[in-house]
Amino acid sequence: MKEFDIPISYRSSFISTIKKSRKDSDPRKKDFSPTLLDFGPVQFLIARHFGFCYGVENAIEIAYRAVEENPGKTIYLLSQMIHNPSVNADLRAMGIKFIMDTQGNQFVKWEDLNADNIVIIPAFGTTLEIEQKLLDIGIEIQRYNTTCPFVTKVWKQSEKLGSQDYTVIIHGKHKHEETRATFSHSSKYSNSIVVKDMKEAKELGRYIKGKMDIKEFQDRFENYVSKGFNPEIHLQKVGVVNQTTMLATDTQEIADYFREIMLEKHGIEHIKEHFSDTRDTLCYATNDNQQATFGLLKEEADLAIVVGGFNSSNTSHLVELCEEKLPTYFISTDEEIVSKSLIRHFDYDNKQMLSSKDFIPAKEAVKIILTSGASCPDAVVDGVMDKLLSFFENTRDKERILEETLA
Repeated sequence: MKEFDIPISYRSSFISTIKKSRKDSDPRKKDFSPTLLDFGPVQFLIARHFGFCYGVENAIEIAYRAVEENPGKTIYLLSQMIHNPSVNADLRAMGIKFIMDTQGNQFVKWEDLNADNIVIIPAFGTTLEIEQKLLDIGIEIQRYNTTCPFVTKVWKQSEKLGSQDYTVIIHGKHKHEETRATFSHSSKYSNSIVVKDMKEAKELGRYIKGKMDIKEFQDRFENYVSKGFNPEIHLQKVGVVNQTTMLATDTQEIADYFREIMLEKHGIEHIKEHFSDTRDTLCYATNDNQQATFGLLKEEADLAIVVGGFNSSNTSHLVELCEEKLPTYFISTDEEIVSKSLIRHFDYDNKQMLSSKDFIPAKEAVKIILTSGASCPDAVVDGVMDKLLSFFENTRDKERILEETLA
């Protein structure tokens, strides 16, 4: 796989080295068991796979190249490059201006842009409507387009479904940049509808099974369907794609659900005429991170710390998985670890910060699960580990641990 030129400050001589060692020894990713780092009074279970993915490193490399190649020019990002506060802060420090926030609220008006400006399209991609706005202004949009190739893969799958007259059901978070972009591209080629989770999928299923009238459907889904969507016609033949950062198991469950409905209505002999058994469109990094988290959770531990941006979808799903088994704390940097007895962490479901006391248990040997989302630099994870190590006396040296781990 391609090696990207990203700032060394995002790497870690400790964490990155361990990750590379695991990758080199298991290139086919057959082993998702964690790495155990025994510092004596505290042990860390490090996920087999976590942190920066192909799409993130590609986006960062392109953004830095845009700055280097365009001295004196005004450089814009459509919205956050990735969902990580430290990376986006670095880009702002370099002089890059953000046109809008993650919800699509604009900081910079379109009329304030001109053809001499440089605009970087983020890793999530963007809508066809925004692409056209930029083209109308005279801005070249492909040179610094950092859209992740796995997002583009979803768009191509949607186009394929549309060419075969299937309606595209998109499993994604309605307001997420990637889902908005995918919905826009999908709607060009096919009738499309967005469902956030299994609950919404079952509501849509009620209509397909004749248990919801048209008014109720419109009240529930009118903001999440493509123009001209006619449920009576367009829900006879469907296929499922997803926002690439959703839980793979959830997407599969939703796809299986709609297949079962079509089986009930039309029978096995006609299933291909009503349901497209699409390949999963989850990106490899999201899948690997999730599989590595399952591997982590096979081990016993006292708590889990998941590091990443609070608006990061893929990170939130790692938190969701860990919370099912043990106390889990979602943080963005080591600064949220105030002391050995106090941590500030994010409640993703309720979108608020919480404070928890005595989060590290009083015992001889504490075992901590540590992982991060696909947009989190290794250096940030390393900083979290160092902060936690500082709370324990007589810990073993990191260099010695590294030697033993690589032996």
